[in-house]
Amino acid sequence: MTMGPGTAAGFNIPVVRQFSIFLENRVGRLLDVLRQFDEAVDVQLHALAVLEATDFAVVRMIPDNADATRLLLRERDLSFSEINLIVTELDEDHSLSKLCLYLLGAELNIQFMYPIMGDHPVAGPRMAICCDDNQFAGQVLLRKDYRLLGASDLR
Repeated sequence: MTMGPGTAAGFNIPVVRQFSIFLENRVGRLLDVLRQFDEAVDVQLHALAVLEATDFAVVRMIPDNADATRLLLRERDLSFSEINLIVTELDEDHSLSKLCLYLLGAELNIQFMYPIMGDHPVAGPRMAICCDDNQFAGQVLLRKDYRLLGASDLR
């Protein structure tokens, strides 16, 4: 499990690594990139979000192997950036609206969020979330009994 940086409270939150790939907005370009991941034996994607603009697209993805993803993207000469995100499970008692309420109450801004793909027989829906302070957001959610997931939990 990947953990975030230490805190004054003395504990780390689990985090996952997101890659943002910058692509020219051209028919079939996303398919080209996804096929490269299909052919990679050491990387599986767990989340994908595409943000389109006129001339370019940003593809946000969460893989299970950050090192292999970084290598693949560099070998293909793709422009990318990477950051840590928090991922949480949702259920009846831990809804998305309550999550937003708790983060609002802590004066945290949600920059973006998107669902995690996959079917886990026990887990509920999972969301990747980026806040203006992910460490604090994770601490708030942990105090409200949300389950936070690390990269190894997505498999």
